[in-house]
Amino acid sequence: MKLNKVDEQVIAALKIKDLTLAELTEQTTLPSKKVFRSLRKLFENEMIDSQARKYKLLTDKPPATKAKDEEVPEEE
Repeated sequence: MKLNKVDEQVIAALKIKDLTLAELTEQTTLPSKKVFRSLRKLFENEMIDSQARKYKLLTDKPPATKAKDEEVPEEE
C-alpha cells in the first residue's frame, strides 16, 4: 500500500494525539471528504483504530505489499 500526501498528513496529526474527523480536518486544513477517505483506507489496512469517534494511530508504517510475480499456492 502506498501512502499519498493526505494519508501522510493524517498520520502526522494522529502521531500527536487521538482526534475526531472534525479535529483532523481542522488540523490538516483538508476537506473532510478527503480526510474520511484516507481514514477509511488506513483503517482497512489496520494502521488506525477508532473508539468513541476518535481515531488512534496503531502504526505509521504501511503494510508490505506482495510482489506482482508472487503467487499464493492454492489449497486442494
